[in-house]
Amino acid sequence: MTQELWTAVDRYFTDLLVPPDPALDAALEASAAAGLPAIAVAPNQGEFLRLLAQLHGARDILEIGTLGGYSTIWLGRALPPGGRLVTLEVDPRHAALARGNIARAGLADQVEILVGRAMDTLPQLADERHDPFDMIFIDADKPSYPDYFSWALRLSRPGSVIVVDNVVRHGAVIDEASDDPLVRGVRRLGEMIAAEPRVSATALQTVGTKGHDGFLLARVISA
Repeated sequence: MTQELWTAVDRYFTDLLVPPDPALDAALEASAAAGLPAIAVAPNQGEFLRLLAQLHGARDILEIGTLGGYSTIWLGRALPPGGRLVTLEVDPRHAALARGNIARAGLADQVEILVGRAMDTLPQLADERHDPFDMIFIDADKPSYPDYFSWALRLSRPGSVIVVDNVVRHGAVIDEASDDPLVRGVRRLGEMIAAEPRVSATALQTVGTKGHDGFLLARVISA
């Protein structure tokens, strides 16, 4: 198994099952032109997130980590009329680019971008918001994953779904001696969730255009 083969299989299923979307393509092109890192979810992963949100009937979605707004658009495509999505981005330049991409996708009225460190904006969101989120997608700096998950629990309800991206780290997640802060953050998250009685969770490995990685999926079962 090689990266070339993984990429070819992803391309096959994307071409077969994921219809072209000019707004999504434009978001990737604008992000690349602005020099943003090419770390957005793959198209088939974006469609997975959209389907998951639709299957769950999510009306209120929180995203931690906007980047250029590519995954934001996928999640926004799942919203029903009147649904809302709040996305958090630390870099004002990235947020400005994402705002344009989201507007081009016709989602400006449904998506709110909060700019600043998530560890600053999450407490503000908790203070200002009364309704919990139905779905939360975490795809930001990995060392802070345990903190983000703690806030996700505070901002959720029984039945809410929490999805965490990039938890396999090309297999490095199994290295208990790793001194990589990204790996250590993911391992701390896994250990925290394993000891958390308020959620049920699993993790799935993925291979494809993004290499060897995976998602963690958790469902809140009690407040």
